[in-house]
Amino acid sequence: MRALHTAATGMMAQELNVQVISNNIANMRTTGFKRQRAEFQDLLYEHVRRVGTQTSEQGNMLPAGIELGSGVKTVGTPRLMTQGTLVQTGKDYDIAIRGEGFFKVLMPDGRTAYTRDGSFELDAQGRLVTAQGNVVQPGITLPQNATSVAINAQGQVSVTLPGSNTPSQIGQLQLSLFINKAGLQGIGDNLYLETPASGTPQDGTPNTEGYGNLQQGNLEQANVEAVSEISDLIAAQRAYEMNAKVITAADQMLSATSNLMR
Repeated sequence: MRALHTAATGMMAQELNVQVISNNIANMRTTGFKRQRAEFQDLLYEHVRRVGTQTSEQGNMLPAGIELGSGVKTVGTPRLMTQGTLVQTGKDYDIAIRGEGFFKVLMPDGRTAYTRDGSFELDAQGRLVTAQGNVVQPGITLPQNATSVAINAQGQVSVTLPGSNTPSQIGQLQLSLFINKAGLQGIGDNLYLETPASGTPQDGTPNTEGYGNLQQGNLEQANVEAVSEISDLIAAQRAYEMNAKVITAADQMLSATSNLMR
């Protein structure tokens, strides 16, 4: 019976939907995390009677046909790259992006990755790195005897040295833009990779046209809304249950039919 297969595709789709929602909820406290959304499309139709088919020699046509659908399929789980809430931490090396753009970091294998997670640290050489030790690009190295560090909205990094009250600029942070940021490939560790779908990165100075500004001592929280995720979870659960009910009903109908043949 066709209904069994159709309802099974609905159950599999909602199972994936719940998996996406659960990942969103699990990352509610992940810095710079961008929530995902499952998107679906209907499958092919069997046209038992095609709409518009001529039904008589006088030219009468069917105003409505008979189309039997075969279920649903998942077509994507795009990330929604909306701005997350900024939370003040007071830490000098915590930097949040308010607006568009990604930090660029160098991976150990030589690849370039991108992130919205600005919870940076210093390594043994005084370089600005991510929590995994990946060097932020372009490289920023702070003097070991620096007494304070300041990062303004334009990404200019300045330090104050002993015996001086005047900050000295030692580097410039940049941001990267993508024409289709939802096309970036997530690889974990709050990192994304460029793909053919994302387009090539356009590097620029923060707080200029099209680029967000930097906020030192702040971090961007995940853009996950608990109430929205819970309501989506309930809706997915109910849709799963209804598809399971269809399978039960179809099974009962098949059982009744087989009993008639005994």
